[in-house]
Amino acid sequence: MTKKKVWIDTDLSVGMTRHKRDGYCDVDDGFAVLQLMKAQNVEICGISAVFGNTVIENSYPLSQEMSKEFAMGEIPVFRGAGEAINLKEGNSNEAVEGLAEALRKQSMIIMAIGPATNIGLLLLKYPELSNKIQEVVLVAGRRTAQDYFKIGNKGNHAQDLNFDLDNDAFRLMFEHGVPVTLCPFEISNKVWVKAADLDALAKGDKGNQWLAEASRAWLQQWVDQGADGFNPFDVLASHYIISPEDIIFEDLNARLEIHQDDTVKENDKQVFKSYLLCDKGAGSPVKYCYDVVPDYHKKLMDSLLK
Repeated sequence: MTKKKVWIDTDLSVGMTRHKRDGYCDVDDGFAVLQLMKAQNVEICGISAVFGNTVIENSYPLSQEMSKEFAMGEIPVFRGAGEAINLKEGNSNEAVEGLAEALRKQSMIIMAIGPATNIGLLLLKYPELSNKIQEVVLVAGRRTAQDYFKIGNKGNHAQDLNFDLDNDAFRLMFEHGVPVTLCPFEISNKVWVKAADLDALAKGDKGNQWLAEASRAWLQQWVDQGADGFNPFDVLASHYIISPEDIIFEDLNARLEIHQDDTVKENDKQVFKSYLLCDKGAGSPVKYCYDVVPDYHKKLMDSLLK
């Protein structure tokens, strides 16, 4: 079997408390990384940490821990950006240099499941390497500025966080013609992980046990918001890489537009933000993932319980 060469860029935060407000961080990045580690048709060439769901001081050691505990330490791990791209400086970092060295050796798919800052910085410093990137698979985007994601029934709108935290990184990918695949909330909100799924994982290997235990508090936060499970956003990106036939997508064009911020309640002060919009209009070509095959949930659980 010819294995797909994949680089993981992630803001791992499994089991961690939030650094800006009460509560726990997202766990779906852990699902995505573990799923790729278990995939027989994937070779993970490296993991780079980035800020996002948590600070870089958390995501970097957690990335090291996942490599050590669940991949026998064989996957090299690099510390990446701790904040969004500063175009006036364009500073490199360990992750950018590690990714550049890996791309010089071979073409790769990049799964970027946090802010795409490290990828943007790579393109700023080494634009000649853009043609070595087979594809960047990201969790971001929507069709219109009126499309929004809500957790449960409490009425709170969630951010398109990976895009919101670094718009320039996406702009750089489009300007350099890098092939982009987007797995937005439109697809992830059709997939649910519930308590019974965590119970099943808890009976598996040590990676599954760790993931199940770390996900309990995250699940409870969603239940408290009126849901009966949580959407594992990032796992749609990893599953697309492993088995694209399980993911339904279409070819659209993506562009950045400014509209009123839909995450601000009672937005009478006219607060605005950038949106990553995808449709048949003008823009840069992307694959836009929007649905899964009917037996997707079983396929997902089977891939994790190997």
